[in-house]
Amino acid sequence: MPRLAANLTMMFTEVDFLDRFEAAAKAGFKGVEYLFPYDFPEDELKARLDKYGLTQVLHNLPAGDWAAGERGIACHPDRVEEFKSGVAQAISYATTLGCSQVNCLIGIPPKGVDEETLHKTVVENLTYAAKKLKAAGITLLIEQINTRDIPGFYLCGTQQGLDLIKATGSDNLKMQYDIYHMQIMEGDLAPTMEKHLASIQHIQLADNPGRGEPGTGEINYPFLFSFLDKIGYDGWIGCEYKPQTTTLEGLGWADAYLKA
Repeated sequence: MPRLAANLTMMFTEVDFLDRFEAAAKAGFKGVEYLFPYDFPEDELKARLDKYGLTQVLHNLPAGDWAAGERGIACHPDRVEEFKSGVAQAISYATTLGCSQVNCLIGIPPKGVDEETLHKTVVENLTYAAKKLKAAGITLLIEQINTRDIPGFYLCGTQQGLDLIKATGSDNLKMQYDIYHMQIMEGDLAPTMEKHLASIQHIQLADNPGRGEPGTGEINYPFLFSFLDKIGYDGWIGCEYKPQTTTLEGLGWADAYLKA
């Protein structure tokens, strides 16, 4: 049975962010994830996790100016020091929160930078981050994003992700496989996850089209959940979707898993 983590960036948005921990716990979730913790003191977030018996499953490295449309800076050659500072900040938060994995959004490449320079920058940044995180007991993840939702995003395919992992030579770099993004970019979900299971540390979900909850689109989630059990995936599955109405009204699909 899948272990589901509520994505507090998209779910329970009917209440203030710090109140979403309680809402997730009351709904039956045992774990939570979200884009970024950095707007809140580490100890305050830790207190919420402890109070409601929740595991911090995942958060991202700092990703630049999100409000201005930036979606990561790992591919920006002129911002390497900022990236390294973000690694240190992420380690501090993850350590306090007991979070064992941190995701790196590679970003949208700046204009005018050639592919060789981009690739070199990404590999060197990932190599640095993977080493620093390993020393802290934290796994580094990278995520492939569809280029319909985020045009121009640097990392957009499974093989590209595998190639980056190989290029770093690190045993502390894995993939975060987002079913929604990869349905748009590649399809062939079950065989891909089975073939590359050893490189997949974390999975996220949403249905397609619309990025709604499972059951609102074309993806056969009951089959995929059973398939993941069959092939031995034992990690978390983050629910990173936009509820069609309210979060609680849209959780019928998850009842069997949350109550197991």
